[in-house]
Amino acid sequence: MKKLFRNIHLYLSLAAGIFIMIACLTGSIMVFEDEINHFIHSERYYVEAKEKQLSLDVLIKTAATEGKNFKVANIKTYSDKNRSVEISIAAPEEKAKGEVKNGQKPPQRGKGGVSLTVYINPYNGKVLDVENKRESFFKKVEMIHRFLLSRKEGVGHYIMSYSSFFFFFILLTGLILWWPKNKAILKQRLKIKWNGTTKRLTHDLHIVTGFYTSVFLIVIVMTGLVMSFNWINKGIFTLTGSSTESPKPPQSQLKEIGYHNLPYNKLQTILTANFQDAESVNIRMPKEEKDAISVNVSYHHDSPNKSDTYYLDQYSGKILGQLAFADKNIGQKIRSYIKPIHTGEVFGLTSKIINFIIVLLTLTFPVTGVMMWLNRIKKKKKKVGEAF
Repeated sequence: MKKLFRNIHLYLSLAAGIFIMIACLTGSIMVFEDEINHFIHSERYYVEAKEKQLSLDVLIKTAATEGKNFKVANIKTYSDKNRSVEISIAAPEEKAKGEVKNGQKPPQRGKGGVSLTVYINPYNGKVLDVENKRESFFKKVEMIHRFLLSRKEGVGHYIMSYSSFFFFFILLTGLILWWPKNKAILKQRLKIKWNGTTKRLTHDLHIVTGFYTSVFLIVIVMTGLVMSFNWINKGIFTLTGSSTESPKPPQSQLKEIGYHNLPYNKLQTILTANFQDAESVNIRMPKEEKDAISVNVSYHHDSPNKSDTYYLDQYSGKILGQLAFADKNIGQKIRSYIKPIHTGEVFGLTSKIINFIIVLLTLTFPVTGVMMWLNRIKKKKKKVGEAF
């Protein structure tokens, strides 16, 4: 049985090793995406706080000038007085469907069109920066990490997904092979012999480091598999007896034809009155006449997944309903933790550092594994030669 597990461990590693290294390298880069962005582009995110901020209506009009015929899609504000306001503006849907102008189709963004994020100083209305996140460095790293620069359901997506699937079995068989027969071997497999031979050091780096990181890696890989395979994602809801569907959002009450939408200044008053304790408020503007304004509220010291969503009538500003994190079913709560656990965000900076170290160490496994395999081949050839 041990030989069988060794062969599974070896050949799956040889098949997926290079892609596992790519996933780990890109994953380690993305762990501190926010921190790196905020450091490199501090002028985009931070401003000097003053007494009074400009009205939301003024900020919206400023953002709208950055894209001709673009519509406001999202508005994100922070309780931190030193943070800029982030306003996402998107191209109309007809452009997203491939309208040709001057012989060229516009860039695509999933089901929607081109989207720009405009960073504005809320005190003087100055545009600090305009970003197309789809063209950012970290977005490209993510596309390599998930799809090998392919697309969802593309060849690269399947390669990375099944490489992660293989990695899960590589980790399991690795733990089985690591398991010691007695206490003496256990002591050897719990510490690295730094003054040993090159072969021994290579062996210990692979075996010992592999053991200490395996538990964390299994969790990281499993969460990645949930996001890669729909059947695994559905399995969470099946096992918990939960529905995958969230309650249908309430609709705005259109009173009369041609009735104008809620003024942004009034919306700002409503937000200030109801969500003063929020760390950040992300407002998603409605696309249709009967859609509600969706307000996603995150609170201080909470995991990024534990946010509440409120629905506002786009004409009156009345709160029509809410979907609090506490009201979600078990399956939805578990599913909401998947990405923060995978990225290391779940416990803030501490879990990010752990995630980063674990993923970096994983980059050494294919190297030490191949070295051990080559040493084993040389040893077998030497034995065969001595036999003759």
